[in-house]
Amino acid sequence: MENRAIADIFEEVADILDIKGENPFRIRSYRNAARTIGDMPSGVAGMIGAGEDIEKIPGIGKSIDEKIREIVSTGRLRFLEELRAGLPRGLTELLRIEGLGPKKVKLFHDELGIDTIDKLETAAREGRLRELFRMGGRSEENLLGAIARYREGRGRFKLSVALDYAESIVRYLREGTGVRAVEPAGSLRRRRETVGDIDILAICGPGSDIMDRFARYDAVEAVLAHGKTRSSARLTCGLQVDVRVLERESFGAALQYFTGSKEHNIALRTRAVDRKLKLSEYGVFKGARRVAGRSEKDVYASLGLPLIPPELRENRGEIEAAAEGRLPKLVGPGDIRGDLQMHTTATDGKDTVLDMARAARELGYEYIAVTEHSKAVRVARGLDEERLARHFREIERAEAAAGGIRILKGVEVDILPDGGLDLDDAILERCDVVVASVHYRFNMPEAEMTRRIIRGIGNPRVHILGHPTGRLVLERAPYEVDMAAVVRAAADLGVILEINAHPDRLDLNDAHARLAREGGVRLAVNTDAHSRAQLELMRYGLFVARRAWCEAEDVVNTYPLSRLLAGLRR
Repeated sequence: MENRAIADIFEEVADILDIKGENPFRIRSYRNAARTIGDMPSGVAGMIGAGEDIEKIPGIGKSIDEKIREIVSTGRLRFLEELRAGLPRGLTELLRIEGLGPKKVKLFHDELGIDTIDKLETAAREGRLRELFRMGGRSEENLLGAIARYREGRGRFKLSVALDYAESIVRYLREGTGVRAVEPAGSLRRRRETVGDIDILAICGPGSDIMDRFARYDAVEAVLAHGKTRSSARLTCGLQVDVRVLERESFGAALQYFTGSKEHNIALRTRAVDRKLKLSEYGVFKGARRVAGRSEKDVYASLGLPLIPPELRENRGEIEAAAEGRLPKLVGPGDIRGDLQMHTTATDGKDTVLDMARAARELGYEYIAVTEHSKAVRVARGLDEERLARHFREIERAEAAAGGIRILKGVEVDILPDGGLDLDDAILERCDVVVASVHYRFNMPEAEMTRRIIRGIGNPRVHILGHPTGRLVLERAPYEVDMAAVVRAAADLGVILEINAHPDRLDLNDAHARLAREGGVRLAVNTDAHSRAQLELMRYGLFVARRAWCEAEDVVNTYPLSRLLAGLRR
């Protein structure tokens, strides 16, 4: 049982309790448990198997501990099943619609009998929602748009969810009898921000039990097909996984083919035809003779190309760049020297400044920036000028105690609707790093939002524009903003744009990050971590940067501290 599956169970418990109007402290305990488990780098099931006391983990009390052990041992939670039995199942799905919380879902159900998305859509189209408290015609329009976006993304999963399962399945399958190689492929390997299914390729020897072993994987809900060379299953989370067994001589060609993308593969096949070759998932052939196929490197070499990194295989100029020797040397985890956005217990984080610094030092970082929320974000207990000044003294004490890592004084200041900032310039002058972000009033027209952001980053004390489009993957659409205009302004002003690495955000996305890179704008890949465990999320931001063709030089937190500080000066 994976951490993500356990976390999803507790999130659903919290959702149902919220709809039922249960004690908010009880609801919060389940949400905190889900967040804690989802963020943990170590598997909870493995910890229990090793005899570790998980009740000592912050946010995991005796009751949650018992429920985790039940889930791990049985794959289910009786308490959740009892809650589901007392509530129309469709109500929890309504919570997946952007802008809908438990109170509105309960209101719609109690007043109009709405318990499915189809019924909600019908009521909105018929104008029946506007009769309810705090609803109107504009609210109905927004809901219809949110329903359309939800349906467009249905059946797709965040990269982080798919990758967690894929990595677990790959580890599990590699332990099987006669298994010689197992690799994930598909859009997952290209690190697309959402994934429809998981493709796994394997090489096996005689007597291998890989397909039987796959069918026994504990998160498999239903086996859809079971054969000697191909099996398919649906996981409890809804993801479909396909496992294929291939011959060693064609494994590289199959890995290239099933990684895709379709457009990249078509362009490669065209290149092969021009060279009187045939390219397929079985290899590269000259007539009946296979000339390549054992490795991906051999496949590309047979076409006169160096190996193209999977993240670039979207037919966006990578084949031409490879042919001309212009492929970028993509930024990687070993290039990162620090993290320039994170939060601590001073606002809505779970760990202290010292805890975060020590965790970052263990990752080999040279520096971090602690950037608490500012006063406009009341829900996060944002800091005003006086509290921020006191917090700077705490940072100084933590730096002295942490040993060997520089803690930069920072803040994530809010860009107000008029483009002003919600902290005085005097306190911003004392910051090493100022991240400016939009956290509310997302529904402004594009022209107004664009002016708001450009005016905000026009303040010479701002260094970084945080999560520039405000989107949440598969949950909230980006606000309307002219990113080309923002990129031009950032280039003129010397402002850095953030790739927020949190897998719920991935903001900037790869297309906007590439637009910024090609516009001469520097990027910062930040985790926006709210706990020590979330510092590990850096890899998701690097996936975006790599898909945007970024090299280390394009990302400021690959710079040594002295160069970073010099580059932050406006």
